[in-house]
Amino acid sequence: MRTARFTLDPAFTVGTAGPRLFGSFVEHLGRCVYTGIFEPDHPLADEAGIRTDVLDLVRELGVTVIRYPGGNFVSGHRWEDSVGPAADRPRRLDLAWHSTETHRFGLSEYIGFVRRIGPEAEPMMAVNLGTRGVAEAVRLQEYANHPEGTALSDLRVAHGDKDPYGIRLWCLGNELDGPWQTGHKTAEEYGRVAAETARAMRQLDPGVELVACGSSSRAMPTFAQWEATVLQETYDLVDHISLHAYYEPVDGDTDSFLASAVDMEAFIESVVATCDHVGARLKSTKRIDLSFDEWNVWYMSRSQEQARAADPHDWPEAPRLLEDNYSVTDAVVLGSLLIALLRHADRVTVACLAQLVNVIAPIMTEPGGPAWRQTTFFPFAQASGHGRGQVLDVRVDSPTYVTRRYGETDLLHATAVRAEDGTVTVFAVNRGRTEALPLDVTLNGLGLTKVVEHSVLADADPDARNTLDDPERVVPHRVTGTVLRDGRLTTVLEPLSWNVIRLTP
Repeated sequence: MRTARFTLDPAFTVGTAGPRLFGSFVEHLGRCVYTGIFEPDHPLADEAGIRTDVLDLVRELGVTVIRYPGGNFVSGHRWEDSVGPAADRPRRLDLAWHSTETHRFGLSEYIGFVRRIGPEAEPMMAVNLGTRGVAEAVRLQEYANHPEGTALSDLRVAHGDKDPYGIRLWCLGNELDGPWQTGHKTAEEYGRVAAETARAMRQLDPGVELVACGSSSRAMPTFAQWEATVLQETYDLVDHISLHAYYEPVDGDTDSFLASAVDMEAFIESVVATCDHVGARLKSTKRIDLSFDEWNVWYMSRSQEQARAADPHDWPEAPRLLEDNYSVTDAVVLGSLLIALLRHADRVTVACLAQLVNVIAPIMTEPGGPAWRQTTFFPFAQASGHGRGQVLDVRVDSPTYVTRRYGETDLLHATAVRAEDGTVTVFAVNRGRTEALPLDVTLNGLGLTKVVEHSVLADADPDARNTLDDPERVVPHRVTGTVLRDGRLTTVLEPLSWNVIRLTP
């Protein structure tokens, strides 16, 4: 097997990876909220009904931004239903996920949850531009953020929250290009209402950060034209445009699945090109950044089969939906997607793993029972813990393999991040399923002298998973034999593996 190689040099960087790259997503979908993060009757629930075992895992995961309340859910959501005494909140049908929403967990509980995570966590609130519009969005903003002295801010105070929520980051709707979305719109229709909403929200607070809806996937027939049309209306009013992408193996094609980040990187680069083209056409010096606020491995075809089999007359509370159990292979793909985000940290400034608990999530729970880490928990936690700082420009010279979907593809997918203290962390995936991959890295001008750790997530069984009965079947392990000598790092990457190599001066 030929050796994979690349060079690291502090003179060649991509951009800065900040905390917002490690966000997540909480939607009123399935058991993400109820019996996920919120279960008042659980023996480990705190006084607010938050499961403290889940909260501990969320902190360990290193999540920062928490996007809420949707997702498809937001396009039928009345924010007024989610405030005030919980006992007085209305039960309503949720068209998005064919469920009954009780609103026992609402806006105040969400803000309380974010604050419990820690000082680095921040809210990211979506407004309903599907079935509602400008007035409702501004009323929500005033209720949430205005200190006091108006009807809406005083209502929040009367509901028990004297301090404003301080929400800075707002999504202007969700996936409104999709015909599945309640209130689906054309690009022209959405661009107009998004611009009107953004203008009004900035009248209330010029410092808000706003995310316009981009395409709900790169496969949408309106992709790129949607972004161009929306940005033509909103370019000077918004800060980010959103991207959403989910990946699963199709027809058993594991080799292409392992190369999913090829598609993610092309998606990012296409949206950047579209944004910059619109900016050039408008003769604007402003730069639009990207909010990749939904991404994950999701066995969507399986979920669609379950939805078709459901009783159309049944509207359950918090049903078990989208509860994918992730394998080692899934975790390696997720690690590769994290690498793709880091490699584009100059433009992707917000990203949210969808979702946080139970629903296509790194954390699983049982009602009244334990919480545990899925295989995908570990790459995210390690990237959040060690992936903040200057992203170094990594251009690999790698052996390749042939995929059905992406053609000839590098076996090695890698990036590296340099922290303020000079520590460098290399993140690397070996996409090869059967053979180890030798790696040789040349280190120029970084002053690195020591390998602190080489952690690997891999297993002899690529389908190994963590379950309720065996919650620690898969965990990262340390390997020896990784050597740093005379400005060269040499190691061997196990087959089908996610690798974290930490180097210090």
